[in-house]
Amino acid sequence: MTIRDVLPFLRALSSAPLSVGAVAPSGPALAELITREITPSSGPVVELGPGTGVFTRALLARGVKEDDLTLVEVGTDFVELLRSRFPLARVLQEDAASLGALGLFSGPNAGAVVSGLPLLNLPREKVSAILVAAFEIMRPGGCFYQFTYGARCPVPLPLLEKLGLKSMRIGRAFANIPPATVYRIGRRGASSRR
Repeated sequence: MTIRDVLPFLRALSSAPLSVGAVAPSGPALAELITREITPSSGPVVELGPGTGVFTRALLARGVKEDDLTLVEVGTDFVELLRSRFPLARVLQEDAASLGALGLFSGPNAGAVVSGLPLLNLPREKVSAILVAAFEIMRPGGCFYQFTYGARCPVPLPLLEKLGLKSMRIGRAFANIPPATVYRIGRRGASSRR
């Protein structure tokens, strides 16, 4: 982690703490876990709330092509940093809930969405809008990957059921500060194994 990672993070934390939802940028253990099931054939991949690009780097290390990445970030400081670090990726300064209205893909839809959003800090209606939009842009079998510092999936079971979704815990990153758990969220009726 460099000063270029910490400064935008601290500015965002001080100006809008609920939009950041963490005490430090995500670490490599969490990045490895949340991207573990993603392969080059998952592309295109959408990342929500990429922040400083920790998960983005992990996606590239998994073989996802940079020009197969769409990074959706609302924070101005983060957007500028992401554009300089990942010049081939599509970086959009947008609210994740508007994802479905952006017309992102004319060809194959996304195979995965990786979320660094603090869902536990968001109103249920906003979480619902984000999930609906994410699954609108994903092809059949596509999954939404979300981490949490909480004890359960950050999407409540009644909301998952209402949206026709299911969640599965895929692991815990104990080396992250603080430790975090990753969930895979997919459509009900789709295979639970990747």
